[in-house]
Amino acid sequence: MDKISNDELLENLGKASAYYQEILQYILNNKSAEASFKYIDNKRNQEMVAKMAEQFLEHPDKFINLNMEYVSNFQNLISDSLSKFTGSDKQEQSSQGSATDEKGAQEKASQTKDKYDKRFQDPAWTENVYFDFIKQYYLITSDWMRKNVKQYDLDVNSKRYIEFATQHFIDALSPSNFAFTNPEVLKESLDSRLENIVNGMSNFLKDIKKQGNLFDISTTDRSFFRVGKNLAATSGKVIYQNDLIQLICYEPKEKTRSIPVFIVPPWINKYYILDLSEKNSMVKWLVDNNFQVFLVSWVNPKKKLSGKDFEDYLKEGILDPYEQIKKLGFEKINAVGYCIGGTLLAAALSYLKENNKQYINSATFLTTLLDFANPGEIGALINQDSLAEIEKTVNAKGYLDGKYLSNSFSLIRANDLVWSFFVNNYLLGKAPTAFDILYWNADSSNLPAKMYIYYLRNMYIENNLVKPNALEMLGTKIDLSKIDTPSFWLAAQADHIALWKSVYDSHQHIGGEKIFCLTEAGHVAGVVNPEGNKKYSYMLGKDVGKDGVQNNWKDAEEWQKNATNHKGSWWKSWKKWLTQNSGKLVSSIDYEKLDSIQKAPGNYVKKYNH
Repeated sequence: MDKISNDELLENLGKASAYYQEILQYILNNKSAEASFKYIDNKRNQEMVAKMAEQFLEHPDKFINLNMEYVSNFQNLISDSLSKFTGSDKQEQSSQGSATDEKGAQEKASQTKDKYDKRFQDPAWTENVYFDFIKQYYLITSDWMRKNVKQYDLDVNSKRYIEFATQHFIDALSPSNFAFTNPEVLKESLDSRLENIVNGMSNFLKDIKKQGNLFDISTTDRSFFRVGKNLAATSGKVIYQNDLIQLICYEPKEKTRSIPVFIVPPWINKYYILDLSEKNSMVKWLVDNNFQVFLVSWVNPKKKLSGKDFEDYLKEGILDPYEQIKKLGFEKINAVGYCIGGTLLAAALSYLKENNKQYINSATFLTTLLDFANPGEIGALINQDSLAEIEKTVNAKGYLDGKYLSNSFSLIRANDLVWSFFVNNYLLGKAPTAFDILYWNADSSNLPAKMYIYYLRNMYIENNLVKPNALEMLGTKIDLSKIDTPSFWLAAQADHIALWKSVYDSHQHIGGEKIFCLTEAGHVAGVVNPEGNKKYSYMLGKDVGKDGVQNNWKDAEEWQKNATNHKGSWWKSWKKWLTQNSGKLVSSIDYEKLDSIQKAPGNYVKKYNH
């Protein structure tokens, strides 16, 4: 190593040391750098450990057998690694020929599995004996831990929680997350003379100062995006607003379908997930296909709206906006609900049915849960004990900080949304790239205390929405089984927030003619999948056959067996269905003469938490 390299190394060591001191000082002096809630419940952990210890004493044989399997796998790993280190594995293969075919097939299968694990993409994880051993040991141990916790006889909620906690422990301890066991980081450290570590510490300090929370890792270049400029830029006007929403009317084509589209996005994040860049905006696509589009833009609430309840969202988010749309000459609407927006839409359909106000002509539910019996991994964070803790905190503040929910959803996909950026930003010292979906994902929205607690208790914990007359909103009992509005349901195979089988179970709770569609990808990429995108495919199936007879599929698996496969985006099939329910082409409204409060996207969507 020459003198310049030595000088660079010493200089970077000094910079890293200075950043380290500054980071420690900042954390010690700022309580805001701590998480708002505990994501892992220590009290609950102790209860789980006690239950598992009791079962271990009762049935030690199960655990002994599993441990023997683990020891055997570890011994095989040591043997294989020694063979690779000495080169005897290659000699063996050449001398034994077909005798090693089975072993070679197993190794190939293992490598194929690793190929899809983004953490181990660097060739050194396979080609270097040292790193291959570390990786394989980690994977064997991870598998052993998962099997260990799955064999305990626990109630559903406890099992879900312990599996969730174990998986996050496994994710955190991946060798890819540590500088000295990640070959890519080690190489970068040598090549840059530790400049990557200096840049990483700088990135970390910027994040905790800007975000105020140790969990908030930058996932995109936020300086690249501007809401209203290169996001949420479809031409429109805010024509109405109340405490909770701004109603946007988008500029139509000369001819539009006679029944407009009314979109109810989730209020956990901002609406512009449906109006990202021009190439992947669902809103613009609908406008370009001659639909008149109205959309709800939810407010980012603070303490003064703490008393807003779920039924206030129903009134101010769906019922009141319709009255404004009606003034423009539209008697009926085709409603679209996304995620929790779809949950609210279902409640609205029941309310309107009971009050003989059936102006929703059709309903589209995008990755929507009505039945919360199996809410997925997020259910591990929600129980009676955690609800009491959350209720205490949000009532004191008046609202749930949107960052908590955003971080919770990121933890469900920790390897993709937490640890990959931890390695990129802090260990490799790189800046995250600009990505519109990740910008939106980080643009969280607060939730009023009363509404949030109601939602957790009545949906996630008690599952009351699917129980006839268990809930009352605006003086009306809610019974989803009476809904007979034609509906289109979308679920996503890799959805980690609304599991596709839970969405299927949800759609069975309402009546009327229904189409169920299952797309590839996840909660966001599955929905935001433009018509020209050929990356994903989807499955389509009707609950009512051509002869008008109801197809009462036993469950999601039976539906899947009878569904038809289609290449490309589900938008194409949805457009056909939506067109059939939207009436004839007519002259559009006189958009220029519409009274406007503001130009779209309005100002509610621009109230940021970051």
